[in-house]
Amino acid sequence: MTLEQIKHWVSTRPTLADALGIELTALTDDYLEGRMPVDGRTHQPMGLLHGGASVALAETLGSVAAATRLDPTKQACVGLEINANHIKGVRDGYVVGRATALHVGRSTQVWEIRITHEETGALVCISRITMAVIDLPAAKPQA
Repeated sequence: MTLEQIKHWVSTRPTLADALGIELTALTDDYLEGRMPVDGRTHQPMGLLHGGASVALAETLGSVAAATRLDPTKQACVGLEINANHIKGVRDGYVVGRATALHVGRSTQVWEIRITHEETGALVCISRITMAVIDLPAAKPQA
């Protein structure tokens, strides 16, 4: 899949990524990258980036990246586990996440997502997501 195909696939229905302003920005053979604004949509009450927003960015990138490794007509990925360590607080600007594969197997995938501040490059959060690869039901022939 190309980045434009992924953006189209992701944008066909409203999602949490839309609500948080997450946008996909780069796709290579090695990683998927996206960014998210740090503003009222993603703040916690103290005016810092909400840890849940960081995890939402990480899960979005890890899930979409995992899907790029499959034939979407035959298989899909669903999240099994995600964890995150919040390293540094951010009040404004954008954070950038980069998902890279640690393991791509027949039944599971493991992705690491590093989230940094776009302007300073400082590490904000590191996350790891484990995805289950599931077979989609075969299409029934139409009568």
